[in-house]
Amino acid sequence: MESNTSDGKWDSLPVKLHDSILQTLSELGFTFMTPVQSACIPLFMSNKDVAAEAVTGSGKTLAFVIPILEILQKREEKLKKMQVGALIVTPTRELAIQISEVVGRFLKGFPQFKQILLIGGSNPIEDVEKFKTHGANIVIGTPGRLEDMFRRKADGLDLASAVKSLEVLVLDEADRLLDMGFEASLNAILGWLPKQRRTGLFSATQTQELEKLVRAGLRNPVRITVKEKGVSASSVQKTPARLSNYYTICRTEEKFNTLVAFLRQHKHEKQLVFFSTCACVEYYGKALEVLVKNVTILCIHGKMKHKRNKIFSEFRELKSGILVCTDVMARGIDIPDMNWVLQYDPPSSASSFVHRCGRTARIGNQGNALVFLLPMEESYVNFLSINQKCPLQRFPPVKDVVDLLPKLKALALGDRAVFERGMRAFVSHVQAYAKHECSLIFRVKDLDFAALARGFALLRMPKMPELRGKTFPDFKEEIADTDSIRYKDKNREKHRQKMLAERRERPATVKKNFVKNKAWSKQKSKKEKKKKLAAKRKLDEDSDMDDEDMKELLNDTRLLKKLKKGKISEDDFEKHVTSGDKSKHRKTLSPHEESSEGE
Repeated sequence: MESNTSDGKWDSLPVKLHDSILQTLSELGFTFMTPVQSACIPLFMSNKDVAAEAVTGSGKTLAFVIPILEILQKREEKLKKMQVGALIVTPTRELAIQISEVVGRFLKGFPQFKQILLIGGSNPIEDVEKFKTHGANIVIGTPGRLEDMFRRKADGLDLASAVKSLEVLVLDEADRLLDMGFEASLNAILGWLPKQRRTGLFSATQTQELEKLVRAGLRNPVRITVKEKGVSASSVQKTPARLSNYYTICRTEEKFNTLVAFLRQHKHEKQLVFFSTCACVEYYGKALEVLVKNVTILCIHGKMKHKRNKIFSEFRELKSGILVCTDVMARGIDIPDMNWVLQYDPPSSASSFVHRCGRTARIGNQGNALVFLLPMEESYVNFLSINQKCPLQRFPPVKDVVDLLPKLKALALGDRAVFERGMRAFVSHVQAYAKHECSLIFRVKDLDFAALARGFALLRMPKMPELRGKTFPDFKEEIADTDSIRYKDKNREKHRQKMLAERRERPATVKKNFVKNKAWSKQKSKKEKKKKLAAKRKLDEDSDMDDEDMKELLNDTRLLKKLKKGKISEDDFEKHVTSGDKSKHRKTLSPHEESSEGE
């Protein structure tokens, strides 16, 4: 079914909601339902499985949280402390935290229910003890940690028995769950759950992989597609209707300067800045902390293990500030009062572009998004308009742009940590660029590496396969001996000097001749190479044929083909095969044995 209905009041639902739910909705300021809520809630509450597709920021969380609470409190047999009635699975810990906060608000009116959050970045043993001590009726978690918890029977946690009472399973941002490689974990989790349950799949986009999951996990689901109001079926816009979506074209050397100028001019607003890699977040995030004054600047990326939860919570509470991030923040995250989403690097996939933009203009609010493009990437604008139904308008030129690259170079000269971060960021950016989905637009061979290095404020070009054999007359190295750059951190510098001294004392060794490597962006994965080597080794080990046997086998195969095609008779085939066997046998006999055979 499709829904593009106008928002309605909560009391207009065909099912009556519990007074505590209505009171919490009123306290949170949710006077009206969004289309996805009005479409999903009645179906979910009437024993239907639901597969819902709706634009990001359309209020999907309440569309499953409210039915969960209604279903659990209407159970004839009340849930015990260790009985799980609902399981919500999400792709990222940030989204899980966010859902947990929403559920927590509603549970104030349902003190009989307890929830638990099972995500990475925390000690799994502590999670086990927490569950054993307090129990949980609603479990919210990420696939990896949930699968781990199911396997911890030896630690005294029997989650498989706890979920036998499961009423509702929700897979939020289901397409992203599959994108991130959680398919094996999801299949394992589904194997532990009872078949008799209600299941909801919620996502912003539908994919073939998601369709397989729908068929595997849902029984005759009702499919719901929610469109923005006033949008025709032939041109479904995938971004929120109240989003102003812009692009700007910058020369490579001007890109970072333009970003800083923009951030300085909007320092009293809340802004999200996306980069393509963790290394770029580390490098540019630290640079922005120095160059954009009197603003709270936080960084978050997927390689942060224990800090992420704290950073995310801190940024959500801010009235204004800048969060520098990777695509770990692109999906489902709801940050209040987000004014701008800036995409310094376009994402590797076009669908990620839409999800990034959807971090603003959520649930009917106004929002803005801006992507920074190089002149050679301008055709990406047209591509997004056609491929993602996501039109962009040109942003007016940013004023008061100042050249800050010399300052960035000075930071690198003054601290080896900055210098190394810049080198890693450059290398990771080139690798990410090579893996872009739109390879006809984002082509590594079209990159001006000298200009790119200047844009990264590098002191010298890094050594990497993509640059081997190339010269860069347009790039001037700032320093010949980068070993002279010291760490600001005295302990790190002390350790480095010790390592350098040990290296100088070692006797000179003869250099090995290494095989020339392909560019990293063109290399096959190490796992793939290992698999091929292992297969070849196994073949060699299992084979007891010598070269002569192999030659004989090939010859017999050729004769058999000729026989099948009618080129030789059966008598000829038998004669050749027999004579071949005899000559082969003769070669293996000793002179004495050969003569006795002749006798």
